[in-house]
Amino acid sequence: MSSTKFILGLFEDPDEMMDGIHKLQQNSIPIYDVYTPMPIHGIEAKLGIKDSRLGYAAFMFGTLGGTVIFSIIYYALVHDWPINIGGKNAFAIPDFVPITFEWTVLYTAFGIVGTFFFATHLFPGRTPRVMDLRATDDRFVIAIDAKGNTPHEDITNLLKEAGAVEVKHNDRKYVSYE
Repeated sequence: MSSTKFILGLFEDPDEMMDGIHKLQQNSIPIYDVYTPMPIHGIEAKLGIKDSRLGYAAFMFGTLGGTVIFSIIYYALVHDWPINIGGKNAFAIPDFVPITFEWTVLYTAFGIVGTFFFATHLFPGRTPRVMDLRATDDRFVIAIDAKGNTPHEDITNLLKEAGAVEVKHNDRKYVSYE
């Protein structure tokens, strides 16, 4: 049994990489992930990646922030210590709007950053995990899980036909920077 965990196809050109993705999908070979040094438009749709749900999280954090500060202000200025300023009502909603807005934005920003770090495992101080270090420089990498039923030679041949400059068989999941 082979100790290969991933088969990596390295490409110099993004169009050739997209062709490689197409050929692999035609032959029903599942793609683990694609690593590129720059954004490539349309690759999410081609790989079948769903839209992010961070927008829903942002809405929930914003709602939470607005509710929390509105409740604090209401309790402090209406129930705990009502003050008559210039004959105004103690529950003057227009006075609550600026700070409520600011706290909504603050909760949303911090909540989204925390949710993003949690969802992507990109915590500060964590060593980046990369399949091939050249993917951050000038290569486009298609990673294929080698545990599938397709023989490794067939996958290698498909990647070479699509224009892969190099095909590597990794026995480790990630390459470290050390």
